[in-house]
Amino acid sequence: MPDPLSLTFIGNATVLLRWGPFTVLTDPNFLHAGQRAHLGYGLRTERLLEPALQPDELPELSAVVLSHLHGDHWDRVAAASLDRSLPILTTPHASRRLQGVQGFRRALGLQPWESHTLVEGHSTLKLTALPGVHGPRLLSRLLPPVMGSLIELGDTTGEVAQRVYLTGDTLMHEEIHEIARRCPDVDLAVVHLGGTTIPGGVVVTMDGRQGADLLEVVRPRQAVPVHYDDYSVMRSPLSDFTDEMERRGLGEMVHRVGRGETATFGVGA
Repeated sequence: MPDPLSLTFIGNATVLLRWGPFTVLTDPNFLHAGQRAHLGYGLRTERLLEPALQPDELPELSAVVLSHLHGDHWDRVAAASLDRSLPILTTPHASRRLQGVQGFRRALGLQPWESHTLVEGHSTLKLTALPGVHGPRLLSRLLPPVMGSLIELGDTTGEVAQRVYLTGDTLMHEEIHEIARRCPDVDLAVVHLGGTTIPGGVVVTMDGRQGADLLEVVRPRQAVPVHYDDYSVMRSPLSDFTDEMERRGLGEMVHRVGRGETATFGVGA
């Protein structure tokens, strides 16, 4: 029987995914409440809630998945504390900066639809970078490129036990339909929400309605919402999402995991 997948929610978009021999950390953000994250071009946002863990409390990691290089997804604590030999699977933009300035020599930049596979014994973790859109067309040139990720957990025979979709800080966009076509049978989606709003009233992450739109297209078996209340720029509370999912008859898809809690998914959960 395949191992169940466990997900520990640390805060914001930072989760630990554990399956068989693999332990993966996503979007590492360990700033304390009251500290500010840099978003570029002089923009900062205050952290409102404490993360559940700090780097010295993490288990041994197999890899880091980084959706993009913003201060609420890769902060100064992560840069100073994480092992520089760790594989970091991310965008080409983030990879260049992590390798060149911060010395993370195994930061691997993946273009959309490009894959990389980790192997431990007979177990495999295949990550495929998926397209994301972090802002309206004109603004997107000023924001760091963002990727979603499909993680396929399986074995060296090619059998896949579980598929996990990490949306990254994307808005709902046309290529979500292509993701649904190419990536059927998603077991779990980790959905970045919050309706993050920057000066000028521009929304750069999904609010509750867009999150429901995405899930209605992708149709995972279960979905865990993250990235909805940690920072002052987040304007769409979790209730916007859960209420919209209930209104559409999709409420049973949502599995809320509290900060510091661990949930299991899949066969044997």
